Amino acid sequence: MDPLLDFTGKVAVITGAAQGFGKLLAEELASRGAKLVISDIKESAVRKVADDIASTGADVIALKCDVSKNVECKAMVDTAIEKFGRVDIGVNNAGIAHDFHALHEIDETLMDSQFSINVKGVQFGMRHQIEQMLKQEGGAILNVSSMAGLGGAASVGAYSMAKHAVIGLTKTGAVEYGKNNIRINAICPFFTLTQMVTDMADQGMQDKMSRGVPLRRLGEPKEIVAVMLMMLSPGNTYMTGQCIAIDGGVAAG
Repeated sequence: MDPLLDFTGKVAVITGAAQGFGKLLAEELASRGAKLVISDIKESAVRKVADDIASTGADVIALKCDVSKNVECKAMVDTAIEKFGRVDIGVNNAGIAHDFHALHEIDETLMDSQFSINVKGVQFGMRHQIEQMLKQEGGAILNVSSMAGLGGAASVGAYSMAKHAVIGLTKTGAVEYGKNNIRINAICPFFTLTQMVTDMADQGMQDKMSRGVPLRRLGEPKEIVAVMLMMLSPGNTYMTGQCIAIDGGVAAG
């Protein structure tokens, strides 16, 4: 196996792994030798993912985790330490979108739900992953932000605010823990054809979203996960504090 994509013996924790990026990443890491602790609020779905991965011979444990609860994020890391002895990779992927609203229509309930899961969930994950990585020789953390976290995002303002916060967490963590050999980066996808997007936008809306993309289409989940693998690669040792757009060229326009 190419050493850039050889994760043999690495221990990874991944939130939001019942579907989308989290599920695909778990499968890819397992196929490359990683040991996994995966979680999702949807317990039966994430256990099904774990069973499928385990059937290939990989080591994987599934947990129910509400990332808005600090104690449940801690339990993920504690499980990885108990079962596998360390945490080399932390992927804070769990997140939620919301229906389209103008900025002046965003209410407190919507703000609270976005920040509870999309921001607190990332910070809680980072907190416990970093605590363990400080006891080791380092590690790699990858947060999932969005193109909505790099600029304005009409009609999804609460989501945009939360994803901007993820970038702030990512950059602050990179600056604080670089001296400890802990790399912390983020991916910032444009609209990608995950269930989160297809539930929110019908085909007509997806076509409309595609018009401003130089590649003239929305992304496929596997395209985002390919970049996630490269950012987490054991060979990628000097990259930290970066928030990488995966957007079909949108940011270049």
